[in-house]
Amino acid sequence: MTTKDTYFYAIGRRKGAVAQIKLFQSKGNITINKKPIEEVFPSKESIDYIKYPLELTKKMNKNAIDIKVSGGGISGQSGAIRLGISRALVISDSSYRSILKNKGLLTRDSRVKESKKYGLVKARKAKQYSKR
Repeated sequence: MTTKDTYFYAIGRRKGAVAQIKLFQSKGNITINKKPIEEVFPSKESIDYIKYPLELTKKMNKNAIDIKVSGGGISGQSGAIRLGISRALVISDSSYRSILKNKGLLTRDSRVKESKKYGLVKARKAKQYSKR
């Protein structure tokens, strides 16, 4: 995570998703992969989940955010974006750190899918045992 002249850059990860966040100080919209946020995440719950760090820091309509996200599904991508936005806000102003840390927004959720084992159907699921 580095600070640039025109924007603050951060990376967020969750499950298989990686989000690259550019937080601009100018007023603007949130774009994900050069599309509006409503087009990428149609459900209101996902959008509210992503915007939560901005609501806490009262920066809702004060920043333009450009996001590149790849990998994972809807849940993983929204979690990666949320972590990336939280990290970018801390880089822009270190006074937000205590607010975001108390709500657990700066902690990376390290849970990932367990890999499949040979001889099994999934990671732990086995075929039904037949004695006779």
